[in-house]
Amino acid sequence: MDSVQSMLAPAPDFRHINTWIFDLDNTLYRADSNLFAEIESRMNSFIMRELKLSEIEAMTLRSQYYRQYGSTLSGLIVHYQADPEKFLSYVHDIDLSSLRPDPALAQAIARLPGKRYVFTNGCRNHAGRVLEKTGLTGLMDGIWDIRAMGFKPKPQPEAYETIMADTGSDPARAVLFEDMAVNLAPAHALGMTTVWLANGSVWSDQGPDAGFERRDHIHHTIDDLGNFLQTIRV
Repeated sequence: MDSVQSMLAPAPDFRHINTWIFDLDNTLYRADSNLFAEIESRMNSFIMRELKLSEIEAMTLRSQYYRQYGSTLSGLIVHYQADPEKFLSYVHDIDLSSLRPDPALAQAIARLPGKRYVFTNGCRNHAGRVLEKTGLTGLMDGIWDIRAMGFKPKPQPEAYETIMADTGSDPARAVLFEDMAVNLAPAHALGMTTVWLANGSVWSDQGPDAGFERRDHIHHTIDDLGNFLQTIRV
């Protein structure tokens, strides 16, 4: 009965949207590729090497800063004046061979009217490599990385305000696609449409102040980005 009702339900209406914003890691590629686990491992190694800490101490510090600031790097800059370029270069030096072109997702994104952006707490170079490996190069109008946000990452409200101001976008006509539920809350507060990619990964419900008793800040919950984009009304 539920499946019949879902088939008869009208497609979600996104005709008001002219700014399409996508998170990168575990959103524009499948979470089970485990790329982010490799990034986390390299963060641990960087902290161990630079701060002369044990692996357990490094993992604890990484998690603490991630939850407190939204990104490990931001915490390292605040407390240790870490060199952001050195950090970004090291942690994103990973093997992307597990990624494959995703023609269905590319086709779905290509049909979207208006501007399209990548919005990531990571590095622009890493984002560019991911887009190339997944066949999405040329489909985005810009990449907003941690540098562009002045190292104030999601979910800090300043990150969202920056991208809205610098792109001249109207939040009421913008949508954010994210695999981390916590990162959608500030977008919702600005008036953006929010879509949560609940991919079942260990990161999906994580983030600063992770865990919500209610999900009022999420307009749509999906498990397949390409399929969802193909079915919405634009």
